Amino acid sequence: MASQPEIEHPKKAYGWAARDISGFLSPFNFSRRETGEKDVAFKVLYCGICHSDLHSVKNEWGFSTYPLVPGHEIVSIVTEVGSKVEKFKVGDKVGVGGLVDSCRSCQNCANNLENYCPQYTAAFGAKYIDGTITYGGFSDSMVADEHFVVRIPDGFPLDAASPLLCAGISVYSPLRYFGLDKPGLHVGVVGLGGLGHMAVKFAKAFGANVTVINTSPNKKEEAIEHLGADSFLISSDQDQMQAAVGTLDGIIDTVSAVHPLLPLIGLLKSHGKLVMVGAPEKPLELPVFPLLLGKKTVAGSGIGGMKETQEMIDFAAKHNVKPDIEVIPIDYVNTAMERLLKADVKYRFVIDIGNTLKTSS
Repeated sequence: MASQPEIEHPKKAYGWAARDISGFLSPFNFSRRETGEKDVAFKVLYCGICHSDLHSVKNEWGFSTYPLVPGHEIVSIVTEVGSKVEKFKVGDKVGVGGLVDSCRSCQNCANNLENYCPQYTAAFGAKYIDGTITYGGFSDSMVADEHFVVRIPDGFPLDAASPLLCAGISVYSPLRYFGLDKPGLHVGVVGLGGLGHMAVKFAKAFGANVTVINTSPNKKEEAIEHLGADSFLISSDQDQMQAAVGTLDGIIDTVSAVHPLLPLIGLLKSHGKLVMVGAPEKPLELPVFPLLLGKKTVAGSGIGGMKETQEMIDFAAKHNVKPDIEVIPIDYVNTAMERLLKADVKYRFVIDIGNTLKTSS
């Protein structure tokens, strides 16, 4: 893993942190490392709230350490650059997603897949090789190696850019990798939350015919009239699901709750692909026989590497792909977490860090 500079005179920083498994967030003072020669320091302007933040503050995945400053959909303005930084200058608008370091030497890193590096360092709740703790974007400032920083295209709304750094790349990457980015293909999207609504928008931008698959009929109008989906299936309606058997080239499954895969596999054409991007806490049952009959694939996908993340946000700017967001002040964050747990948001909370953190702290 790339070495980090020694912290002789750490920078003071502040943000909001969880201190125990209650997940309650409150003001927190801490230190950032000094800006190294390849580092970019920046003032945080906006930070999205992801389900990963919710799981982490409550230690639902079992590896959180406290105090924990969450946030990995971070949009900022550069305030300082190291002496060997080549890509950025003071004043640039930039973003940081889920990664702030990797080993830079493994096969995954060599192939621009830093997100799959065995030694990757997450944007919060992790440690660099020197033991320095990473704190996320629910804070006033950050420092990161320029390799893990992306440029926000000129003119793209900064608040809307924030969710692209996780939700956006999480669906863009599998659409591209599994060949579901071709005009005229029939693509299904399971679930219509933060990830699902972005999957619909990117798939439509690629020219696909998009079918939203959801348990609730209440989202049909939203999916078709607002998000631009071409059709809507109620997954609990056996007649609708049966009529759609064998019609989809691929499916992006964004659901994080336990749900049956067999009906979804049935919707696929031969050689179809069911790609899981949600992360259910309990194992799902995978029937193998239906896969054999059509040479169908069930796969998983995380975020993307740095090269692909920059490609994604450039594509979003060119094709006007923007998430639906609700911008909130930092002192609303605990209420937002409660609402997120109830899926009471369309479709992503974004904290206005730049304008509200100081007064609230």
